[in-house]
Amino acid sequence: MDLLGWIVVGLVAGAAARLIMPGRDPGGCIVTLLLGIAGALLAGFVGRLAGFYAPEEKAGFVAAILGAVAVLALYRWFVGRR
Repeated sequence: MDLLGWIVVGLVAGAAARLIMPGRDPGGCIVTLLLGIAGALLAGFVGRLAGFYAPEEKAGFVAAILGAVAVLALYRWFVGRR
């Protein structure tokens, strides 16, 4: 159930990341939402590795948004280089 929760939070974080970083995305809205899921999972994983969150504790929504913004920025950078 933890993974499903992160997916739902990631969808919302992806939409929030899209609002924070406006502009044209090469993949569109669906790719942005999927990148939001990846960013939320990344934020939770890195937060647990760094010791910010206990194994049973969920990371915050702000961390999920920051992770989504980071993944979206990396995606734009890599796709924009082509």
